[in-house]
Amino acid sequence: MFFKGLQDKFKVKSGIKYLEEELEKPPVPVKREKGITSVACIVDLNHFANAEQFYELIDEFSLRPNAIKIIGYKRDFDNTSPYAIQVFTDKDLGWKGDIENGYVLEFLGREYDLLINYYDQDNLMMKLLSIRTPARLKVGFGALDPKFNDLILNVPLGDFKLFKRELKKYLTVLNEL
Repeated sequence: MFFKGLQDKFKVKSGIKYLEEELEKPPVPVKREKGITSVACIVDLNHFANAEQFYELIDEFSLRPNAIKIIGYKRDFDNTSPYAIQVFTDKDLGWKGDIENGYVLEFLGREYDLLINYYDQDNLMMKLLSIRTPARLKVGFGALDPKFNDLILNVPLGDFKLFKRELKKYLTVLNEL
C-alpha cells in the first residue's frame, strides 16, 4: 500500500513535468480546413453532470450525427452509476503524463476542428488530455491558464445555454460556421 501511494506521487510529479514541458513548446498546428465538422469535448463530470447536452451542438452547428466526441472526467469511478459517455479517472494516470485508458486513446486518435474544454478547475488529468488533443481551435473558460485555449468564454460553468449561445456567436465572428 505504501509503495502504491509513493508510485502515484511520482506519476503525478512526472505528469506535471510533462505538462510544463509541453506548454513551453509552440503548439503543433492541425492542418484542417476552415469550418467546424468535428468537435471534441472534455467535460468535468464532478461539476457538470449533464454532458449529453453537448449533442445539442449537432443541430446548432449543422453537424453529422457522429461529429461530436465527448469524454468525461470523474475523480473516482463509480461502477454502480452508468454513464452515457466515456469516462476517465485519476487512476488512469501513467508515467510521463500518459493517460492509460482505452477511451482516451480512442479520443486522441482523431483530429478535431474544435476542442471544448468544459471545466474550470485546475486539474492535471484534464489539462494533460487537453494539451494532447489535436484540435485546430480550443475553447474554454477564463479560470484556467490561457495557454490551454485559443478562445476563452467567461460564462458560468452551469449555464450551458449561455455557453452555447456565446460559442456560436464567436465562431460566427471567426468565420468558422
